[in-house]
Amino acid sequence: MSNSSLLYHTAVIALGSNLGDRFRNIELALRLLEQPPGKDATVDVVNTSFLYETSPMYVTDQPAFLNCACIIETDLEPLNLLALLKTIEDRVGRVPSQRFGPRAVDLDIVFYDDKVIDTRPQQERDRLDNLTGQLVVPHPRLPERDFVLRPLNDMIPDYEHPVLKKTVKTLLSELPINPDSQPMLKVIPFPRYPGPGSETLSELQVPDTLTYWTHPQRTERRKSATIPRHQTQIMAIINVTPDSFSDGTQYESVPAALEHARGAVEAGASVVDIGGYSTRPGAQFVSTEQEIARVQPVVEAIRNSGEEKLKNTIISVDTFRPGVAEAAVQSGANCINDVCAFTGPVWWKGDQATDEAEEYMRRMKEVARKYGVPVVLMHSRGDAGENKDYTMYSYAEEAVVEGVRIELGDKVERVVRGKGGLRRWMVIVDIGIGFSKTVEGNLELLRSATRITGGRRNPLAGFPQLLGASRKSFLGNLLAEGDRGRKTEPKERTWATAATVACSVQQEALVVRVHDVKEMADVVRVSDAIWS
Repeated sequence: MSNSSLLYHTAVIALGSNLGDRFRNIELALRLLEQPPGKDATVDVVNTSFLYETSPMYVTDQPAFLNCACIIETDLEPLNLLALLKTIEDRVGRVPSQRFGPRAVDLDIVFYDDKVIDTRPQQERDRLDNLTGQLVVPHPRLPERDFVLRPLNDMIPDYEHPVLKKTVKTLLSELPINPDSQPMLKVIPFPRYPGPGSETLSELQVPDTLTYWTHPQRTERRKSATIPRHQTQIMAIINVTPDSFSDGTQYESVPAALEHARGAVEAGASVVDIGGYSTRPGAQFVSTEQEIARVQPVVEAIRNSGEEKLKNTIISVDTFRPGVAEAAVQSGANCINDVCAFTGPVWWKGDQATDEAEEYMRRMKEVARKYGVPVVLMHSRGDAGENKDYTMYSYAEEAVVEGVRIELGDKVERVVRGKGGLRRWMVIVDIGIGFSKTVEGNLELLRSATRITGGRRNPLAGFPQLLGASRKSFLGNLLAEGDRGRKTEPKERTWATAATVACSVQQEALVVRVHDVKEMADVVRVSDAIWS
């Protein structure tokens, strides 16, 4: 494994938790790694795996685990790093228990540079029941642990085990398949906001978990009867703007927006997406202060609702501005939906645009990291009605698919990798249907969505997708074609939207973003039954 400085070592740490608020425990452990308590040391988390919910191994009569892994760069030597991990376990709340038993958090050194380390006496190295208080690297039980190998495969599939001389992906492929075992499910947690001290949250104050979503890996789908039927999540659109392309002025007032949110949740929405700045081409400029003034009261109204189901629904804020995102989260939002994927509204052309994009990236990452919220990162190229030329990717069979994969993949890589990166499991990607694509380009993306996050050598591999084609203008163009075509207003495109929602489910989207929740909930329910 390589590192960014010869003064630092690279190590891989496996993390697990199955007691208490498991998501909070994992995040707190990572933050303590990044700020070592009471130690004059440097530890940077530079990459993370996806997060998995797994059945317990060895001792099966205990709660399900969360498992993940991270790559760190550190100036700590192996035994000092081990001591830090034990300190973090104690700080988070681990107490002595039976071997392989429940724990608030467990941290293990899997790899350390390319070193082979064993602190046990030479005559005792042929056993695995004497590891307590010792350091053995690479971790001796790695080849039998799906819950460690799979997270490693997310980050370093081609890394060769220093002893076994096999790559991580090979070790994973050699694991025996147990048809009766429960599959590992990827998970995305949503924190509870507002909470005590939300406005003055420190780096080590990790919010409690409101809820979480599970979704099967693509390789696990349809393999076994033990896999629960996948449930596609529904995101309800609530535009609190006067000039939205579809429903401008309809939900401008707080009571109207609150009533719409209530109806959407009752109809089956698991998340409501509140936007205060229209993304349609030519939309009127809105200042940060105006956008906050539109969004914040609606978020607060939902969180202060007397109805438990509405009060505890997931709230997403649809914004590309760090100030709006932070204000919304402090008021109760627990997800950021950014149509610019953290690089701001200017299409990358010229040094000034690049500098502006870098500043957006830095600030949006800071907000998302500080509050520990999931993010939706969408592919866009500035003005939604422009920049539709993908001929530079014409070497590929589908140029627009290749363009989205490369351009969005580059942004996602910069969001999740390096010091200060977001946890990989907190990112959902959106291929940007209707944004800087032709009609045929939008259709190609819909029919090829799984390929954008598929494959091994792909920066978007494995990320869950949000797809949103609801009422988009390309549907109007399709409906107007031919002798029997007709011109439609956005609200008349419900049936056309239904076709895209069914396609999205077939393409294994985690979330569909829609206006007409009641109708699309029926489409999702039946489509899930057909394709999940």
